[in-house]
Amino acid sequence: MNSYLESTARERLALLFGADNFAEWLPPAARFVSPHLAQLDAPTAFDDGVVIGRGMLDGQAIFAAAQEGGFMGGAVGEVHGAKLVGLLRRAIVERPHAVLLLLETGGVRLHEANAGLIAVSEVMRALLDVRAAGIAVVVLVGGSNGCFGGMGIVARCANAIVMSEQGRLAMSGPEVIETASGVEEFDSRDRALVWRTTGGKHRYLLGDCDRLVDDSIAAFRTAALELVAAAYGKDIPLTLAALESEQHMLQDRIDRFGTQTEPMAIWRQLGIADPKAIAMLEADDFMALVSTSNARSH
Repeated sequence: MNSYLESTARERLALLFGADNFAEWLPPAARFVSPHLAQLDAPTAFDDGVVIGRGMLDGQAIFAAAQEGGFMGGAVGEVHGAKLVGLLRRAIVERPHAVLLLLETGGVRLHEANAGLIAVSEVMRALLDVRAAGIAVVVLVGGSNGCFGGMGIVARCANAIVMSEQGRLAMSGPEVIETASGVEEFDSRDRALVWRTTGGKHRYLLGDCDRLVDDSIAAFRTAALELVAAAYGKDIPLTLAALESEQHMLQDRIDRFGTQTEPMAIWRQLGIADPKAIAMLEADDFMALVSTSNARSH
C-alpha cells in the first residue's frame, strides 16, 4: 500500500495519475522562487512548495495541484498562491473534466504576511469562478500537516472533500488556538484530542467532508473519481439562497452542539452508541457504522 500520508506531493500525483500521465507546469527547473523569502535569508524552494499541472485520469483530462508539506508546512505565499490561481484560471479557459487539489498546509506563510493573505483570497475567488463555470473541484486532505487557515476555507469552497482519518481540517490549528486562548481551551499536545476534533472522522460526522478513506493513494483515487463523476455537470449553485442555507446549517450546528467541549459527546448525540470505539475503526468499518446508524450531521 502506498501511504498518502507518507508520500511527497510529486509522489502523490505520480501514483494518482500513473507513470508519465501527469505533465507539470513551472517545475523546479523553471526556478519560480518567492522573492520575499530570499530577502529574509529564509530557505527557498524552486517550485515554492506546490506542484501544478495536467494529467489524464481514466481517460479524462484533469488539472491538479499538490502542496508540498515538507516545505514550510505547505504554507501559502505570493508565488505559491499565484501558481494555484494560474492553474484555476487556465481551467476556465481549457475546461478540463475536473480539478483536483491535494491540500496540505498550515495556512498563510507568515514570512510573507499580507502577500500571503491576498494570495489565499485570490485562490478562493478563482476556485469559485471554476465552479461557476461548471467545472467540478475536488479536494484531497490526508497529509501530516492537515489543511488549516485560509486554505481550510478554500477546501470548503470546493464541490467535495475526501479525507483520511489521518488528515485534519479546520480554520485554526491546535497550536494557534492554544497560543491565542490558552492550554485550557485546547491542549495541542493531546494528540488524541487533536484528531478527535479536526481529524477526518469528526469532519465526516459533521458533514464537512464527503468521503472518508483509508490512508492509501489508491483509496483517494477511487473516491476522487466517484465524486468527480457525481459532481460533473451538476454544480451546486453559487446563489444567495445556497449561501443562506449553509449559514442555517452552521447555526443549527451551534444550536445542537455549541455547549459540547468533547467531540465524543457530539458523536453520541449524533447516535453513535459507543463513541470510544470510533478511534479504532478502519475507514470502511467506520463508513458502514455511520451508514447503518444514520449518525451524521447535515
